[in-house]
Amino acid sequence: MAQEDFITQRIEKKRFFEERGVEPYGRAFERTEILSIKEGDTNCRVAGRIMAFRGHGKAAFLDLADWSGKLQVYIKKDMVGDAAWEAFGKFDIGDMAGACGDVFRTRTGELTLAVKELILLAKSLRPLPEKWHGLKDVEQRYRHRYVDLIMNDEAREIFRKRTLVIRRMRELLDGRGYLEVETPMMQTIAGGAEARPFITHHNTLEMDLYLRIAPELFLKRLLVGGFEKVYEINRNFRNEGISPLHNPEFTMLELYCAYGDFRAMMTIAAELILAAARETVGGFIGTWQGTTIDLTPPWKTLTWTECFRMAGISDWRDIAAVRRRAEECHIDLEEGEKDQLFDLLDAVFKHTIQPTLTSPTFVTEYPREISPLAKSVPGDPGMTERFELYIAGMEVANAYSELNDPVEQRERFEAEVKTGRPDRPKELDADYIEALEYGMPPAGGLGIGIDRLIMILTGAPSIREVILFPLLRPKHELP
Repeated sequence: MAQEDFITQRIEKKRFFEERGVEPYGRAFERTEILSIKEGDTNCRVAGRIMAFRGHGKAAFLDLADWSGKLQVYIKKDMVGDAAWEAFGKFDIGDMAGACGDVFRTRTGELTLAVKELILLAKSLRPLPEKWHGLKDVEQRYRHRYVDLIMNDEAREIFRKRTLVIRRMRELLDGRGYLEVETPMMQTIAGGAEARPFITHHNTLEMDLYLRIAPELFLKRLLVGGFEKVYEINRNFRNEGISPLHNPEFTMLELYCAYGDFRAMMTIAAELILAAARETVGGFIGTWQGTTIDLTPPWKTLTWTECFRMAGISDWRDIAAVRRRAEECHIDLEEGEKDQLFDLLDAVFKHTIQPTLTSPTFVTEYPREISPLAKSVPGDPGMTERFELYIAGMEVANAYSELNDPVEQRERFEAEVKTGRPDRPKELDADYIEALEYGMPPAGGLGIGIDRLIMILTGAPSIREVILFPLLRPKHELP
């Protein structure tokens, strides 16, 4: 039978209830969550979605599921009467229903509610799919996430764990005296990261604005203002490609601690991630896509220079040597990348080094040219006190000893603007420089990618598995 025929049938059943004065989309229903009911409860009220029917003549079993669990419900014609039994025949799998009755165990030991009354709370006009888990067209799962959550226990568990991880991180930071804050999502200058921004327009003020690519510069303004420990669990927006590791809208935890540095951020990063692991996998060892991930401390540290030596490049500033290595590795480069040292380095790193960083590894001391907000290494002004943390071959965190010299910060901003690149600011953030001129304490700053961390902790193969509603091309634009 075609989907349209099923919908027509269900519309007729909906009309059955309407003709008898029953609202097919009911009102508030006081109930007990399924997980908390127990044998012997009387006049128990539960509610949820009907997920299965099993008929036995003048009696039937159905499975009712709410977000806490699933319960078998038993209905018998002799117990509910002719009218209620006739109405029961108009219920379908997928309907939302409330049930009232007494709880007992069947001979097989299954907890069951014997129905005294069954109430329609929402008529489902579309039938649930018979097969959903493991559906080959995974985009359908993302496009119809609400159906995915109905049918797929694993999907629900991922998002339950996501909530637990974020809650645990908040608890840990709150317990260490950090203050949770909110900073603007619309900004006049897109700063705090290297990324192409989304542009919007404010009609009343007649000005273009950018959706934030990072909250960093506003959080550090708060350090100037005397808030010594701040954090934000924030949504960032970057107008870039979509891949298993990238979604244009994503979640970051970003925090700053006055009088700290990037080494202090190593400690807090490990504490946060280990706490998240305890919430999800119950320990420090798990697997991601068949690879064992051992989070047991201490974590490995490599410098930027050591990484490129491992990749076969003795002098990473020798662009000819880097280009040769990229060609030897058969790395596909975008137009113009062959002439840009740091584009070449990034491509070689991602191809040769990053996939080997499965267990947690801090890569430290990045060049000043690609770290405009980080303090230089003492005695080596060309390198900065920065790390990126890699787990399961993907970047999970980024941290600096924050640059707080307003003169040097102005020079670095000016150099960025001169590049003219779309992933660099188009103008200098003069207000941020002015804030630094009032004096910002030495500080450490850290950003952790929540989505990627959840991927690792739940074994999800794609970032779209851990974002409830990932960005997708509109259905009418699909080829």
